[in-house]
Order: sequence, then C-alpha cells, then structure tokens
Amino acid sequence: MLLSSVATLLVPLVDWLSKTPENHNRTPNKVSHVAREPLHLELRHLHAVDASSAHVVFSDVSPEKLNTLSALDSSTSTKPSYSVRPRRTRTYRPSSYAAHVRARMRSLELGESEKLEWEEDEIEGPDVESRETLLELAKMTNNAYVEPEDPAWYDLNGRWNISLPFGWEPESDGFRGHVFATPDNKTVVISIKGTSAGLFGGGGPTAKKDKLNDNLLFSCCCARVDWTWTTVCGCYRGGWKCDQTCLEDALISDSLFYPIGTNLYNNVTYMFPDANIWMIGHSLGGALASLVGITFGVPVVTFEAPGERLAATRLHLPSPPSTHHVTHVWHTADPIAMGICNGVLSSCALGGYAMETACHLGKTIVYDTVSNASWTVDIRTHGIVNVIEKLLAEPWPFSVEQGREVPEPVPQKDCVECFSWEFGDFD
Repeated sequence: MLLSSVATLLVPLVDWLSKTPENHNRTPNKVSHVAREPLHLELRHLHAVDASSAHVVFSDVSPEKLNTLSALDSSTSTKPSYSVRPRRTRTYRPSSYAAHVRARMRSLELGESEKLEWEEDEIEGPDVESRETLLELAKMTNNAYVEPEDPAWYDLNGRWNISLPFGWEPESDGFRGHVFATPDNKTVVISIKGTSAGLFGGGGPTAKKDKLNDNLLFSCCCARVDWTWTTVCGCYRGGWKCDQTCLEDALISDSLFYPIGTNLYNNVTYMFPDANIWMIGHSLGGALASLVGITFGVPVVTFEAPGERLAATRLHLPSPPSTHHVTHVWHTADPIAMGICNGVLSSCALGGYAMETACHLGKTIVYDTVSNASWTVDIRTHGIVNVIEKLLAEPWPFSVEQGREVPEPVPQKDCVECFSWEFGDFD
C-alpha cells in the first residue's frame, strides 16, 4: 500500500518530467513606447558546455536542418523565423565586466562593498505587454529544449532566421540552448534550456547537473528537506540553522551554470559586437537568464522561473539601480514559480528537488489561472507548452476586460522566503 501511495503521488511529477521539452525605475512617460516595426529573428547557433572543461561549445545549424525546417513551412519560401515587437527599455550596465567581477569578489571574500559605476542606457528590448511578442519568445524558449528537426520544435512561420546552437555536442551534459538573430544581426536572443528532469534515470544527459543547480540555487539550505535527504553542500548546522558563509562558498565552487552563462554572453557579444542582446528561458533556464541579465544590464523575459532573488544575493551579484529590465511570466497554478512546491510530500520533494524560493527580481506578469480559469495547482502545469498553448495562444479575457493584452507587469511586493531558517556563521 505504501508503494502504491507513493506511486500515486509521483504520477503528476513523472508526467511533467517526461514531457518537459521543455537600470533605473522606468515610468511610462520617461521611455518612448511608440509602436515600432517588428523584429524578425532567426536561429543561428546551438550552444552547450563541454563536460570536462566547462567551456561553451557552439555549433552552427546545418544547411540540411534549415532546408528541413523550410520544407515544414509551406506558407513561405524563406527560412523559418520568429517575429517580435520591440520597445525602448531602460537598463543599467556595469562600467566593465572586470569591474563587476572585482566588486563581486570583494563582497564575497572580504564582506566589503566596492563602489561600482553603472551606465544608464536606453536600448531596444521586447515589448513585454504584447501577447504576440510573449508568444513568440515562449516558442523560442521551448525550442531551447530540442533540436530543429525534433517534432517538439515550434515552427516560427518564416519570421526568425535559423542560427547558433550551444550545448548540443553528444558529450555535453549541462548548459544548453540556442541563439537567434535578426537578419541584420542587430538583435540577438539567447535562449537557455531549463531542467530536463527525470526519475529512475530519465531526463537526458543534462538531468544530473540541472538537478544540482536547481538544488543549489533554489533551496533554503543545500536541499535539506528532512533527515532522509542527502544534501548538495555541507552547510546545515542542525535544527533550522544554516551557515551563510558556507552557502556562499558552495555556490561559488559548485554552481556550474552561472559562470558558464556569463562566458556564453561574452562569446555572443564577441560574435555579434553591434547587437542588442536579449536573454530568455524557462524554469531553471529563466532564472539563469535573469542572473546573467542583471550582470550585464540586458533585457530578460522568463517563463515559469523559480525565484532567483536569493541566488543573486548568495552569488554576491552587485545590485544595479533597477532590475526592471527583467520580466518574469508565470501563472498561479504552477507551484514552482509560486514557490510552494516544497515540503516533504510535495511533488518536487518526491522527485528529489528542493524548490523553496519564491521571490523574483524585476517585474512579474502573473496569470491568475486558479481564480480566473479554475486551474488546479499541479506541477504538470509547469511546462512551457502550457504557457504557449493555454495562456498566450489566445487573448486572456481578464486582461482584455482591462484594455490590456497581458496582465500588467509589476514588481513583486512583500515577498518572504525561507522564513523558518536562521542564517549566520555557526562555525
């Protein structure tokens, strides 16, 4: 009976895991929101990480794959592409990446603040209040999980060119996704894959490192859920005590994906020196996109991402004057994005994931699917395909009633997480 009960509890999680394809405060009158011509983005590259060296590996999308995708699109003879509506966006960039690293290391190693100069900039970012723009970005986010010939790949109707994949070499087992660009290379979008989770050996080659990063970045204390758990770092000090210095050291030494993300960004800017760079991602990929986005001051859109504010603090990322260039999109039936997929009997815990954070940087676009659409809170709603086909494919009636295309982007207020824990120096 016990095994039967546990199996019953695991069904929603297994179903979700197996189907995962898966700076300045800006006010409307201070930034121009004049309607602009859509941008047409194409996939250029796949990207991945070499398991032995942690170096980012790129591969161009082959002409054969492009021809295959073109054949799938009978409506156009051009290469499949994605179209998004841009808008002017204010961001703050560090004076240099070297200065950012120096300030971060001084805070981490010495506990001292170093003045970091931030350069205010107004750049072309995605119009996050456009449903069709979010839909296209969500499709590009989904495509970070698969290669172009995969049936799960969303055809983008001839609007974005096909470009760079990263992380797709056969031996690659970590950071993965695609790079999209406009034909003139003026706008480039980096799409980062989220967790390819699985039980009993499933989930693909990246599942192990995905899970390690999830449990390091989004747990309160090294994925210490109860006494039966094997933690991912040795910072638990008994009761509800957790060693803060130990936690920060663990993220620096063990958290693989954040520095790979910054390395990837630097590689992309080298290849496209005159481009506006945007970051997008789903779940873990969204949180990583946000962490890289606040490091470099570039526009970010995430879907169903767990709260990354605590990770940014523990990584000692210098805080820009504003993070409103980061936009998180999620719905209230997703326990991971809501920060409620925790506790010993939660679906996340039963799968070995301690997804305990709830607080996000930047602004949030929240679809209240529980109150307005009678969705049940269920981990199976976490997937990006749900967002594409059930939230963004058609106008959201409750936004239309307010004269909007999507719920209003607003900062998260009064967010509290890990309130049961005491953090300090317990050695």
